[in-house]
Amino acid sequence: MAQKPAERSSGYWYPTGGEHATSVDVLNLLREYREAEAKMRARTRSSMRMNENDLLALRFLLQQQRHGKIVVQKDLGERLNISSASVTGLVDRLVKSGHVERRPHPTDRRASIIAPTGESDREVRETLGVMHQRMIAVVDSLSVAELDGVAKFLSGMVGSVEAPPSAGAEEAADSGAGDSAGDSAGGSVDEAPVMVVHRS
Repeated sequence: MAQKPAERSSGYWYPTGGEHATSVDVLNLLREYREAEAKMRARTRSSMRMNENDLLALRFLLQQQRHGKIVVQKDLGERLNISSASVTGLVDRLVKSGHVERRPHPTDRRASIIAPTGESDREVRETLGVMHQRMIAVVDSLSVAELDGVAKFLSGMVGSVEAPPSAGAEEAADSGAGDSAGDSAGGSVDEAPVMVVHRS
């Protein structure tokens, strides 16, 4: 199949067909990444027979283990924002499945630490290791200037999502202005937030 002109010249092709990405292209690509990641997480949960919180808990435990930190059930509850009873049920499931184990606390005899098993570490590496290597390769291929640009963009997006909505934005959403903005960008942006970029 013949390549599109922009694909031949730069190695990339953007939705609008141009050689350079527009603000709409970037937001659409971000949405596509979110969708791809959501599908990957669903495949991982299915492969490891876990629900979302179980997988998040295991990932947190493995991260803490690599940093030499111990984790108790209270830490998991705070991390996942779930009740003590829910944490107990979650840990019981992971112990039963062989992914974590309870061990004596080194300084508090009344408490137990929660630690991932060697088998769970191996399973996660086998399930996600190749994908992580591909992602690292993409990042390593960027120049310093490109890394600065990506870091600035992602930091700005995090701030945009975490910032509370202004009164004006809430009124615009209520009046349906968001739908109009989405239509003017060339169609629905599904679950991604609608953003309008102004240039001076």
